[in-house]
Parts: sequence; structure tokens; C-alpha cells
Amino acid sequence: MRKLTIIGGGFAGLTAALTAAEAGLAVTLHEAHRTLGGRARTADGPYRTNDGPHALYRRGPHHTWLRQRGLLGPLAPLPPAEILRFRFHRAGALRRTPPPGLLRHSLRTGEQAPVELDFHTWATSLAGERTAREAAAYAAVALFHHDPGALSARFVQERLHRATTLPPEARYVRGGWGRLIERMATRAREAGVRIETSSRVDAVPRGEGPVIVATSLPAAARLLGDPSLTWGSGHTVLFDLALRTREGDPFVVSDLDAPGWIERFTAQDPSLAPHGQQLIQAQLPIGPGGTKADGVAHAERLLDLGFPGWRDRTVWRRESVCLGRTGAVDGPGTTWRDRPAVDRGDGVYLAGDQVAAPGVLSEVSFTSAVEAVSLALRAERLDLKSA
Repeated sequence: MRKLTIIGGGFAGLTAALTAAEAGLAVTLHEAHRTLGGRARTADGPYRTNDGPHALYRRGPHHTWLRQRGLLGPLAPLPPAEILRFRFHRAGALRRTPPPGLLRHSLRTGEQAPVELDFHTWATSLAGERTAREAAAYAAVALFHHDPGALSARFVQERLHRATTLPPEARYVRGGWGRLIERMATRAREAGVRIETSSRVDAVPRGEGPVIVATSLPAAARLLGDPSLTWGSGHTVLFDLALRTREGDPFVVSDLDAPGWIERFTAQDPSLAPHGQQLIQAQLPIGPGGTKADGVAHAERLLDLGFPGWRDRTVWRRESVCLGRTGAVDGPGTTWRDRPAVDRGDGVYLAGDQVAAPGVLSEVSFTSAVEAVSLALRAERLDLKSA
């Protein structure tokens, strides 16, 4: 049985491990942290936070793959009543409905948008400057970037369309994404995958079969000694907050004046916080030179508008900075095909959310992981034929 080594035990690494084990490979997975999951880890109670807001889009390829293997587990769709609790910060005021121009523009598909133009220029030519600016700000829910309007129109429009599809695509793993990771890890072990945690790999093993590096892109660059492994990503402030429950709080406050979004995650999954409390998460983009204080101030402005008395109701809060860890962003003239290639040569492959694979958010990690295993198997078959 041919050996495969995987470095990184997040969603991409576990996807690759399961795919490879199903194909008959002997898989060893190394995870430097003491627990699996990467950015899909969920904190132990009482507040079950992820490393930033997490949702699973039901039309994505990983949704079908996980469902076919019985790994999805209980999912929490958005309750219909909560759709009525969307709030939009626009022109300094909180509103119950989005502007009509934003709704019309969101119906356009990503394929209609040009790759070579920035989103703001393209959207302005179709719908006017204000709608273009508001659509870019709204798209931040799936971008986590401080200036979505400066990115490729194709890239932004695809995510805007996916984020505004009705009924909503987003599904939430009950108990947090860590539950999904636990199910994937259990299935991997049952399939014969050897999982080693607290196992830091400082050099790519050679001569023992193909290797899939399923780490962050900066970590992969250091491991492989390849400074060309770079791609744009967002810088954000993670803001987690637990409040005593108050009837009438909004589900979401979406900022259309500047990219930003806060969400009450216990609306769809009350198990994320103790009874009588609600968990709010936000991941606010900050630009070059931005600080944690900037992101926190943005979150607090939105809370002041949408959550009356939130300061007096606060029972727990946490803040942190997340630099370049929100997935790939494609600038004008680039697509996912221009990102660092999955196949690095000499039996080494990349998987993760900043490499050359299609999809939105975690879909990129999934697609690249499956592609990495496929390429490794193909190379193995070619080697056997040549031998």
C-alpha cells in the first residue's frame, strides 16, 4: 500500500486524508497543534466560538461530499422568522430593508462580471456609484476584505450572488464546526488514517511517497522554502460577545457604509451559549495600518445601533487580530487559476483556502484537497506504468 503524508489537520487536511484512505492509500496526518481543526476549531464551552464566523453553503461541493458520507450531522438552517430581523446600516441609520439597487444587483451572476475590471468600476457602470459601494460593503460577509470594490469584479460578484441567494444557502453545523471536525477525524481513523497531533514537521519527508501540505500558505512557504507562495487575503479583527438575552435583538446588522457584519449565532443554534445568553460574532475588516482598536470600534458602533443596552448585558467578550487568514482574494485580472498551484512538483501538493482551486471560502480548501489527492494518485499510476 502506497504511503501518503499529510501535513496539517484542518478541514483541508482531513478532507485529503479521507479521500486518500478511500482510494486505498496508507495515510499519516501530522498536526502541530494538540487538537485538530485549524481555523475550524470550536472553543470548549460555555461559549462555542469558531475562529471567526463559520457557515457551510449548501450548494457547495463539500456539502454533497459530506452528506454522502454521513458526516454533515445536524445542521441549523436560518429560521424564517430571523430573516425579518436583518438590519442594514445605511447613511448613518439602521434600516429594516436593503436598498432596491442592492437587491437588483445581487441577482446578477458572477459569470457576467469581467475578471479584468475592479468591482467598483464595473458595478458603478451598471447601477451607479452608491449601489456599487453598498454592494461591495455587503459582499464583505463572504470576503472579509477592507476594500471589496478594488478586487476583481468576477470574484466579488460571485460571492455577492451566493451570499444573497434566497432561500439562504448558509447552513450552520450545530455545536460549531468542531463537531464536523470530530466526525471527520473519527471516520478517518476508522478508515486507517494514522493521526498524530502535537507533531510539528519542519522538513518535507522525502522518499516515502507523496506529501500534501495542508497548512496556511505562509506556513507552507516556510516549510517548502518557497517565498513565491504568496497570495492576497484579508486582515480582520475577531470580536466575540455574549449578552444576556433580550427579546427583539436583530439576527444580523450589515454595514452598507463600510465593510462589516455582526451576527447573532445563537439565533440558529442556541447550544453555542448557556441558557439565557446569546452569542454574537463578528469579523471586521481592517485596512493597511489598521489596528484591533479600529475593528473593535466598528463592532461597537454597530452594536450601539442594533443591540440596545448591550454594554449592561455583556457577560463575556473576546477580541483578537487575524492577519491574512480569511482565504484568498483575487485582484483585477486574476482568478483562482492564478493562485499558487496545487502541484508543486517532486511529489509535493498544496491544499488550503489560498491555492489554485475554485469555490467560496471553505469550498476552496475542500476542492484543493480532493485535487491534491487526485494528482498524487495520477502521478503514482504513471510511475507504476513507467516502471
